[in-house]
Order: sequence, then C-alpha cells, then structure tokens
Amino acid sequence: MEYRISDKLASLKPSAIREIFKSLTNPEIIAFAAGNPAAESFPTEYIQEKAAQILRESPVTALQYSVTEGYPKLREAVRKRLKDAFGIDREGDEVIITSGGQQGLELVCKVMCNEGDTVIAEDPSFIGALNAFRSNGANVVGVEMESDGMNTEKLEKALKDNPNAKLIYIIPTFHNPMGITTSAEKRREIYRLAKKYGVLILEDNPYGELRFSGEDVPTLKSMDTDGIVAYSGSYSKVLSSGMRIGFLCAPKEIISKAVVAKQVEDVHTNILCQMICESFVTSELYLPHLDKIRALYRKKCGLMLDGIKKCFPENVGYTSPEGGLFVWCTLPAGADLTEFVASALAEKVAVVPGTAFNCDVNAPSSSFRLNYSTPSDEQIVRGIEVLGNILRKY
Repeated sequence: MEYRISDKLASLKPSAIREIFKSLTNPEIIAFAAGNPAAESFPTEYIQEKAAQILRESPVTALQYSVTEGYPKLREAVRKRLKDAFGIDREGDEVIITSGGQQGLELVCKVMCNEGDTVIAEDPSFIGALNAFRSNGANVVGVEMESDGMNTEKLEKALKDNPNAKLIYIIPTFHNPMGITTSAEKRREIYRLAKKYGVLILEDNPYGELRFSGEDVPTLKSMDTDGIVAYSGSYSKVLSSGMRIGFLCAPKEIISKAVVAKQVEDVHTNILCQMICESFVTSELYLPHLDKIRALYRKKCGLMLDGIKKCFPENVGYTSPEGGLFVWCTLPAGADLTEFVASALAEKVAVVPGTAFNCDVNAPSSSFRLNYSTPSDEQIVRGIEVLGNILRKY
C-alpha cells in the first residue's frame, strides 16, 4: 500500500549525528562525531549495587506504575540542586522528571506552540531540539551566533518579524554545537526582550555541571522574576546517558499541561533509574564525582586544543570552551565542507558537519563539530593529527 506520512514528519530528516553513529560501530573509527559522555565517567559499581539493593528492598516501588510527575524524592533533590548550584528557586515553579532532557524540550513546544507558530533559536543549534520543534508543526527561525552568544539586535528583529513567536530556545552554557557560553550581559538582554515581546524562554542546560575553567555565569532561570523561563536539565552527562533521566522546571501552569502531554507519550520516566539517580545525587559521592568528570574533560579538552594549535592551519578557526563537550571549528572561505568531512571519514575520523545544526536545513555551512569526551586521549592526539594533514591539503 501507499503510506501517506503525516505532514509533521514527512519533511523531517534523520539526525545526521545519529546516522554517523552507525559508522562508529567500527572500532577503527575515531569518534569525534559523538556527543557521548566519557565511558569512565559512569559510576558503574554504585549503579550495580544500588539497583540490586532497590530490587531487594523496594521491588514493587521500582517495578510498578508510578506518578507522571516523577519519583517524589528525585523531584525534591532536583529542586534542592537547582537552588544550591544555580540559584533557581522561584515561587510558582514546579518540576517534572522527563525521559532525558530531550523530552523536556519537546514537551514545552507541545504545550506552548500551535502548528505554524514560531520558535526562535540560536543558529546553529542542537538538532534534537530543532527536530522536536519541527515535529510539533512549529516554524524555526534562526538568529546568528557571535562569540559571546546570540546577536541580540537580530533577535529583536526576529521577534518583530514573527509576532506569532512563542519560544526563544537557547543553550547559553557550553553551547551545542559551538561550545561557547553566552555572556551575562547578553543573558540579561535576551530576558528583557522576551519580557518585552511576551515570549517564553526555553533554557537548555544539560552541560551546566561540567564547567572546568572560568567563572560561572548566572542562568536565565535564576533571573526569572516574571515566570517567563522554562529550564531543561539532564543527568545524562553526569550520571548515565542511557538511563534517560532529565527534568523540566517551569511555571506550574506549563508543568500541569506537560504532565498531561507526558501521560500520552510514555506515562512516566523509568522509576528504577529515577530511584538510583536520586540516591546518587543526594549522596556524599556526587560532588566528588562531578569534580572527577570536570578534571577528566579539562584534560581531554586541553589535549584537543593543544593538538589543534599544533596541527591545524592558522586560517582554521576554533572555539575554546570552558566546559561541556564540544569544540567548533570553521574552515576558511571557499573550502568544501562536504569534501572535508568525507575525506576525514575515509581516514577513519568522524566529525559532524555544521549543516546538521542549521535552523534552515538548506543553508550552507563552513564549520564542523568535534567532541572530546568520547575518544581516548590517544585517539584525540591521533585524530587531530589526521584532520590537520587533511586541512593542509586545502
């Protein structure tokens, strides 16, 4: 029979990153294209022991249906950590546990946007969020990024040009894919513009716990005195990506509708994993664990940046992140990005082309994303040497 795919999904393309993942099953490939946390960052022994204890002592709680909002003890732990670490403690906000940070982004769009409404996003931006918005029928409008965040003059123009804009989507801390951090000044201006034009900010902060240099910058949610910021976070990068534990903190009116939407999608997030997560993040092991991960990524990022300085031609630009997982590189004018990415893969080094992150799926790009958390130290050194050799041919 002829399958008539819905308009919402017919035009969506598979994530380029997920497609590249298929090539990473080859152990010879150096995986700069992934976004995985380092395997050595998982507290595997703790998870094994805690899972066994929970299934021995509280099997019904762990294995039975539960409330959509999430395991109550974990919700409370999230609230406490948001207050202690990020200054987020607005009266009138609620928390829901989601199946990864990705679901929180999708739920906010589903709650806030009708088909044809506009989501304004940083350009480039996280492909998972962009596809979540598109799948809900939203129109995505990109705003050019600068070294310290979104161009706020162009943001205001986009708000004026799109009176049906419902969301401003932003990854202000250790941006994916660029690795940069939005300045405090720009954060305040983005907040001012959102308030002026009556648009909700969706702040995505999956990497906020991973600062390994520089000074903290206040979250937009910590500035939120007007109930105009929804904040999405995740334990994927600090505990386990496969456990799929994220959370959404937003005004209770939004959370109440997100609960209904989540009931339709998956009823609730895995309860056993929520119980393990709550136990770990409230234990005395959590903060030392974060310090360990930060030290690990400080070393890996330093190796990558040192290699880039040594091996890449001077006309190749790159960012210097203070945390997170990514470095963003830009080829000189006239260079063929598609040819470069193909040449790299032929030499068994996988990178992600910048086109994968464009708000306009047909727009060109001269940039590519590198990840330093997944490969080993030896692979980082070797992979950057290979890329440098290819780049010098241009």
